[in-house]
Amino acid sequence: VQLVESGGGLVQPGGSLRLSCAASGFIFSSYDMSWVRQAPGKGPEWVSAINTGGGNIDYADSVKGRFTISRDNAKNTLYLQMNSLKPEDAALYYCTRERGGDSDSWGQGTQVTVSS
Repeated sequence: VQLVESGGGLVQPGGSLRLSCAASGFIFSSYDMSWVRQAPGKGPEWVSAINTGGGNIDYADSVKGRFTISRDNAKNTLYLQMNSLKPEDAALYYCTRERGGDSDSWGQGTQVTVSS
């Protein structure tokens, strides 16, 4: 199993970023997927989840209305569109594979910094 995140960077408050997660080594379309973030000095925070077909999506209250999760099963890729970014959104963002209610595989993360 390999999950490789990309798309992070430095953005001003109110800006946007699109994160991608390239999956390999497993049948991507058979697994629910999630995004999880971790800010410095804090524990992991679940951000969003999407089921295998993309028809069932959920978000943390802190990002609802600003972030959009999606997936392209033909490309084995998970996405997170982040709009109206706030300083409190700054964190290391991880793509995770879900299995039996747990995140059983994690990528290396991509850093998001929100600062003026």
